[in-house]
Amino acid sequence: MKDRSKASFKTWGVLLAVFGLGCITGVGIDGAYRAKTNASFREGRPRSDREAMFEKMRSDLNLSEDQAKEMHRVLDETADEFRALRTELKPRYESLRLKTRGQMRALLNPEQQQKFDALIAEIDARRQKNDTDAR
Repeated sequence: MKDRSKASFKTWGVLLAVFGLGCITGVGIDGAYRAKTNASFREGRPRSDREAMFEKMRSDLNLSEDQAKEMHRVLDETADEFRALRTELKPRYESLRLKTRGQMRALLNPEQQQKFDALIAEIDARRQKNDTDAR
């Protein structure tokens, strides 16, 4: 009797271990998938990003064909308005960004200022590349 309960206990232990490992594997695969999906949203910009976002909404919301067409129409109609707003706000954003950098730079000693300038140049180059790639 003791051997039988011991075997049953082992069987349940193995089943729980397999189930636990399956859960861990599933969570890992899901995390990798989500990380890749989120990265793709950030990489390509204008049209491809908008299309990826649209397809995700279409899938998640289970849109009908008519709903999808109307949503696409709304996105197409407002795209130019978003671009115009971005163009309108860009000078204010740049001004604030430069002001902030100047205030931060003033807090640093000359050696730190050189390193800060190099970091800013690197950030600006990366930003310029992303802006160019987005077009």
